Amino acid sequence: MAVVIKYVVERNGVERMTFTSKKEADAYDKMLDVAEALEAMLEKVDVPLSDQQVESLALEIAKQKDDFISVLKNGKPTAKQPEKKKAETIDASDDKVAKIKQA
Repeated sequence: MAVVIKYVVERNGVERMTFTSKKEADAYDKMLDVAEALEAMLEKVDVPLSDQQVESLALEIAKQKDDFISVLKNGKPTAKQPEKKKAETIDASDDKVAKIKQA
């Protein structure tokens, strides 16, 4: 039998998401805090938005906050850098690898 630790992010008595890492749970909780603050700001704008639209927009802005911050600071979006693939390293001193290379 395995013991599994789960971290549950809960808001207003509602379970929002479950994580296996405390770091991920904390990051998600912080993102929800940002979204709540944005909702309060968006409710004050002079644009007719439904409650659902305000909530959805706030959540999306919070998810991409670094991009929004970059645009607000620099006037330009951040350049997306392609993800680098990890290079595989092979230890040639390993007899099994050496035999495979010879085959």
